[in-house]
Formats: sequence, C-alpha cells, structure tokens
Amino acid sequence: MSDQNPSYHWLDDDGPAFGSPGLEPRWTSSSKDAVVTAYAASSRVWFTLSHGILNEIYYPTIDRPQTRDMELLFSDGETFFHEEKRDLEYDFEYMDPAAPAVRVRATDTRGLYTVTKEFVADPHHPVVLMHVKLEGEDAVLSRLKCYALLAPHLNVGGWGNSARSVDMAGKRCLLAWKDGVSLAMGADCGFTASSCGYVGASDGYQDVAQHLKMDWHFGQALNGNIAVMGEIDIAQHPEFTIAIAFGEGPHAAVAQMKQSLASDFGEHRDRFIAQWQRAAPVDRLAAASTDKGRLARISHKLLLTHEDKTFSGAFIASASIPWGASKSDVDLGGYHLVWTRDMVQTATALLECGCTDEALHPGRASTALRALVYLACTQRPDGSFAQNFWIDGTPYWSGIQLDEVAFPIMLAWRLWKMDGLGKFDIVPFVERAASFLVRYAPITQQERWEEAAGYSPSTLAAVISGLICAADIMRARGSEEQAEFLESYADWIEAHLDEWTTTDEGVLHPQIKRHYMRIRPPAPGEPFHNNDIPVGSVQINNREPGEKSVFEAREIIDAGFLELVRYGIRRADDPLIVDSLKVVDYCLKSESPYGPCWRRYNHDGYGERKDGGPYEGWGQGRSWPLLAGERAHYELAAGRDVKPLITALEQFSSRGGMLPEQVWDTADMPQCGMFRGRPAGSAQPLVWAHSEYLKLLCSVTNRAVMDRISVVERRYAVPKDKRTFANHTEIFQLTRPVTSIPAGHTLRIVDAGRFRVVYSMDGWATTLSTDSHTVGNPGFVANIPIAAGQTGSLVFTLCWVDQNGERWLGRNIDVSIVPGITYRTASS
Repeated sequence: MSDQNPSYHWLDDDGPAFGSPGLEPRWTSSSKDAVVTAYAASSRVWFTLSHGILNEIYYPTIDRPQTRDMELLFSDGETFFHEEKRDLEYDFEYMDPAAPAVRVRATDTRGLYTVTKEFVADPHHPVVLMHVKLEGEDAVLSRLKCYALLAPHLNVGGWGNSARSVDMAGKRCLLAWKDGVSLAMGADCGFTASSCGYVGASDGYQDVAQHLKMDWHFGQALNGNIAVMGEIDIAQHPEFTIAIAFGEGPHAAVAQMKQSLASDFGEHRDRFIAQWQRAAPVDRLAAASTDKGRLARISHKLLLTHEDKTFSGAFIASASIPWGASKSDVDLGGYHLVWTRDMVQTATALLECGCTDEALHPGRASTALRALVYLACTQRPDGSFAQNFWIDGTPYWSGIQLDEVAFPIMLAWRLWKMDGLGKFDIVPFVERAASFLVRYAPITQQERWEEAAGYSPSTLAAVISGLICAADIMRARGSEEQAEFLESYADWIEAHLDEWTTTDEGVLHPQIKRHYMRIRPPAPGEPFHNNDIPVGSVQINNREPGEKSVFEAREIIDAGFLELVRYGIRRADDPLIVDSLKVVDYCLKSESPYGPCWRRYNHDGYGERKDGGPYEGWGQGRSWPLLAGERAHYELAAGRDVKPLITALEQFSSRGGMLPEQVWDTADMPQCGMFRGRPAGSAQPLVWAHSEYLKLLCSVTNRAVMDRISVVERRYAVPKDKRTFANHTEIFQLTRPVTSIPAGHTLRIVDAGRFRVVYSMDGWATTLSTDSHTVGNPGFVANIPIAAGQTGSLVFTLCWVDQNGERWLGRNIDVSIVPGITYRTASS
C-alpha cells in the first residue's frame, strides 16, 4: 500500500502499536437479532446485529465477512468503563414493518445515560451507517467519553490485517486493508483521536479498560489481528453518524465513506425504507399466524436479504458463523455458503409466497427463477452440485448429497407448472441432474444431515420426487422413452423403499418393532461402505471423546421419513409412518415453555457440550425449530390443528425475529447463557427454518401442503391395487450388484457406456446376448426378462464396444432366480 496518495496523509501520533501480531482471532456470537442490507442491488454490503451491537459486515458478496464486530465504549475517565455488549441493557425494534432498518436503545444499569442507535445501509453504496444519539443529564454527558471500536477481519479472516489513522479532507478517520480490500471508518463530526492496535495487547479495549480513557494513539498496526478505535467528542456532538465503508483499495473506501456522510442520515434512512417498501408484501399470511404476521414479514425480508447482489439468485444458508466466538481462521466457511438444499428451500418459500418482482422490474425474472438459473450455472458437467460452495461457485466441502441434486429438479418442475420459466430452457439442466441420480441412487454418500452414507428415507423421498418431476418434463418435450426410464427407476426405488429403510427388530420403543431408521448403511461391495465398522452399523462423528460412536442402524431414528408424506409418496395415515412417528416422539421430542421441538436424531453430537460449552467438533445435538415446522406440515396433511406448532415456531425466534438452528432443550444454565427453549449457540438465523415457517403459513392459508407434488402424489399415494403401474424390474449397476431376482421379473442393466450383455440361464449350455440401447443422458440399458416359471440362476457378463474395440468385464455375475416377490440386493 502506497504512502504517497496525495488525497490524505497518515497520522503518526504515537507511532506503531506494540504486541504484534495479537491474539489468535475469533469471530463473534452467532445469535443475531437482525440481518440488514439495502434493497437495491447497487449497495453491496450486508451486516448483522446482536447483543445491541454491529457484528459481521459482508462485502462485496454475502459470503465474505469483513469485520468481527463494532461497538461503542463509554467511560467518565475516572470511575467507570462500560462496554456496550456486556454492560448496557438494550431494547430492539424495527423502524418500519416493511424494512430491516433497526433501532437499538441501550441504557447503563445505573441509568446515567441512554444511547439510541439507528442502523441502515447506504441505499446505493457499500457503506454501513449507524446514527447515535446520547441522552442523559448534562453533568453526566459533559464528562462522558465515547469510543468507536472496530475489529477488521478483512477477506474472511482475522490474521494479516493492517490499519492506520488518516486525515481525509480535514477529518480524522481510520483505514484498514488486506489483500486488495479496504475499509474506512469515520464520523460526520470527525474523530478527535484515534488509535490502531493489536488485539489483546495494544487495542483500544485494552487501553480504556486499563486507563478508563484513551491514552494510546498508535498511528498504525500492520499485518496482524488488529482493532481500530476513534474517539467522539460527546460534549460537542451528542448526536452523530458513523460510517463504515468498503472498496477495492483505500481511496475507494475513504471516498465512499465521505460521500455517505455528506448526506443527512435521515435521508439515507428514508430512502432505505422506501426501497424496501417496494418488496411484495406477505400480509395474506397473517391470518394463518398467531402473532398477527410479525414473523412472516420478518422471515420474508430475511430470505431476501440472503441473496447476493453480484451473483444474482445465489442465496446463502445464514449470515452467521455457528459458535463463532470459539472459531478462528481455520474454519472460514461458517454458514455463509451456498447449500443447494437450503437455497431451494428459500426459493420455494418465496415462490409459494408469490414473491415475484416482475411487475416492479419489467423483464426481470422471479426470485425463484433467478435461483434456478444460478444453480444451472453452478451445476457440474456430470449433473451434480458441490456439497456447499462459495458464491462464485468454488466448492468448499466435497460430499455427494443426492437430495441436493434432486431439489433443483423439483424447483424447475414447480416453475414450469406455474409458467414461470420465461425463456429459460430447463431440459439440459434437468436431464443432467436426473442422470446423476440414476448413476448414484439409491445410495447417497451423505444424507441431509451431511454425516452418513446409505439408504436415507429423506434423501430417497427427494430422489423419487426429482426423477418423477424430470420424467414429467421430458415427456412434455417429446422424450417418451427417457421419461419412461426415469419413471421406472423411481418406481424401482419406491418398491424397495420400506425394505431398505426400515427395521423389523426395533429397540427404541417398547411396543414398536417395525419403523423407519435414520439411514441404512451401505453393505460390503456397495458404494461408500465403511470397512472400519461392523456391517449394518453407523458411525457418528460428533460424539464426545470416550463416548460410544458406532451404533446399529436400528438404534438411530430421525423424522426424515416425513418427507415421503410431504411430497406425496406416502399417505399421512400409512401405518408405518404413524408407528415411526411414535418412535420419534419417544426418542427425540422435547418440551419447552414455548412449545414442543425435536432433535435431529438420537445420539446426535452436533450441538453445545453437556456443560453448556460451545461445540468444538463434539457435543450434544439440541432441538431444531425447523423440525417443528416439518412436523406441522405432516399434521396438516393428517388433517389436524397446527396452530400450537405455529405458535411454538414464533416463540422460538429472537427479539429481532431470528429463528435459530437449535434451541437449548435441557435444564437452564444461566452461567452459560443457556435457557430452555431459547437459542443455543449454533446458527441464528437459519434461513431454512424461516423458509419452513413461511411455507407452513402458505400451506395453512391454502389448506394444502404446498410442497406436495401432484405427479408424485397421483402415482404413489394411492392403494397399490389402484395404481396404474406395477414395478416388475430389478436394476443392476456395476457399482451396486444384485444377488437375486424373482421369476417373472426383468433384470435391467444400466451403464454410462454402450455395451453388450452375454448371458445364460442354463449354466452356459445356451448362450444369449443382447445389445444395450440409449435412454438419453442417463446412459444405456439392456433388459433380460426372467420367465414366470424360471428357476436356477442367471449368469452374465458385459462387453463394451467403442472406437477402440471390445473391452470385456473379465468376470461372470451370478444372480439367483427365486420364486415370490422379494428382491434381494447386497443391502438386504
């Protein structure tokens, strides 16, 4: 960074700070009260609030946090020192029901003074604005010292930050930079003094805490974990505005800060609110709520704030870092990443709310369509998506989650049925995604909790639904053979669903032996089988050291099977669903002062430790409010009253209306800030939970589960003797061998390349062969019909033929032919 910029000059003051490089950096609390951004796409800045102060600021995209937090420190210089987030009691309110403009009013415990802060983003520039008004007796204010303390974490990290005090246009301000990103903080009245220091050694907090006033005036702190501080002359300026601006270089940041401060804060606030008033209202959902629509309005705005403004249509999971106060630069992802699953939940909720801004922006796609187009641009050539990824599409984690491939197909189908696709051609996108499901399903490397491999009821619900939606789309485009193939693949999975995902030897409920399991692990020879644990067992990775971490699959249950009802694969009164819910309630349900809630699965370790400490790779899973929403959707499908669950969701939210990922569900621990039914330390807000709440209100308003997929329901949610199809096909892939097949059925061999199958049913006394044929992007298939009275075994091998000649499998595969209707696979 050049020292020769003629527009401003460095203020050396007391010279460089001591204590380099500072303490190891940490983020801050994930328990947010609000997430704020301007409605306009030109303002590329987002910020969060908690404990009455400003937390992370994101720029230039919503996945790039640039600060830890910013707060005010107060002192009389002699007798007391107050830090806002610890020593002041605050009230929180939105300044307008249509906009996330926030007012915080805080008072010291002795009532000596009150500080009122109003927060907005500059409606057109990447600048956060905080207007401050101090009130109290003149004798108090005349002695009160006020300091603005900011901890830069530029470019998603606390290490490697640098800062200097600078004079710009005659006003003292502070400038920080790292890797091409710059931050400028200043006040409309200017700072009377400033300092840059290393956290834990020479930062402003250490200074004022020790001296009850600002004694240090360090001109710079370079290449470390730093904090900067500026002093406000309260006696002269009891009301002032602070601006925190960002830019690609110091001059851009400083110039934008000065531009914002050149206009009155009230003008910015009014424009900010007026912009948000353009967003489509959700007042029609108020009647379905029990809080007069408050959480619905907040949730709707919250979903919109989580969309990026450079990569249009990209939604992150949460502008928070779970257990951030214990997280360093080692884990940079937090929840400010794109998860396809969470993103489709958001887009679907906005779609069901009727959120479209086409009327406001002629020619511009709906929010849900923007999300779908973004996903199409992020899809990998093989049709899959990364487990999660940065806004620009760069993968972060690399697991394969089949539901994250199926959900975008379902979103595409919904938009297609609503005639909401405009000129966007979904066929290549859908065809690739469906083909990936065919190659991998029914076994997923990770289910929706991102931890276990195998046959998951919730994942298979999404896969079946995605394949049927894809078949519907392909048939409408004239690809009848491909549509029939995708339907038959979904039918094969549905026919095996209960066999693969239930136990008949349950040990969790004293009266119920047959129920769905969380997941059935892959068998030996199947993809993702874990050779290090006993066959049929599940490894839970987040358990406390020394605790048992390997369990039989029948010992673990979650409520993911409810997705089968949600999409229309099973009826709500299906006896297996009903019995499995009894086991869920017996094992996972918790009561709170605000209503019931459920844990993800028994023996879960993803949550606070049992002593109330933060999750640091192990802990105890807590109750998730979004699961109360999923249960409410089931109860609605069953024809029961869901108002109590709606009330519970509303009461689980924070004072700012933020729904947490998890709530504390055991005895209160005041010393840790943990209270039953109140937010725990994981992500808050969780956008998925807000999406679930909005969809629930939409479902209640429309008297139907809005996520229900009509083509899926018509195909499966009917008695089997009334179905219009019958599955008599067993599917074989090299990655998932078949050991037996009933007589009278067809063995369908599926592979990505063209092949010939050579087979015999009489021990090679007679040799038969058949060539595969294409079914489009999913690959090639060959069918071997098994006569109704056939016995013995089918033996076959494969030969691939291409421009390089023939390539044989090199071994025979033996499949027993058995009477009856039970298929046998490696997992059975």
